[in-house]
Amino acid sequence: MRLGNQKRISAEMLGVGKSKVWFDTEHMTEIKEAITKGDVRTLIRKRIIQRRPELGHSRVRARKRLTQRRKGRQKGQGTRKGKKSSRLTKKTAWMNLVRGQRTFLKELKLKGLVSIPTYRNLYSKIKGGYFRNKRHIKLYLTEHKLFQEKNTKK
Repeated sequence: MRLGNQKRISAEMLGVGKSKVWFDTEHMTEIKEAITKGDVRTLIRKRIIQRRPELGHSRVRARKRLTQRRKGRQKGQGTRKGKKSSRLTKKTAWMNLVRGQRTFLKELKLKGLVSIPTYRNLYSKIKGGYFRNKRHIKLYLTEHKLFQEKNTKK
């Protein structure tokens, strides 16, 4: 049973390709008899000829990968493409470092562990890139005996 003509006409009418046209197997004789566009149109109205649904791409694997990445997985050397600086710009890395150090210094000042002149001195050192990290600041303060004793009066 050749239904190429019917398939071509119905595909043209439905506005899809031939592969997207579906024929109801129980009504094959009716489809075979449909020769004109009018005949095909009635079969489409009766839902004997239909367009197949469009299939999308499954996002299941992508979502799974995303959840894993949020946990910190799948970020090893095999996944990385590009330099360290292209994944996180030098400026952003610098900003993160300086902001962390400045907040730490501010906490020390608010707790009263560092005097204001020392605070200013350390602040300018942070701006100049003197310290590697927060621990380096602590080390510097202990070596130079710059920690202030808290006055606790009860």
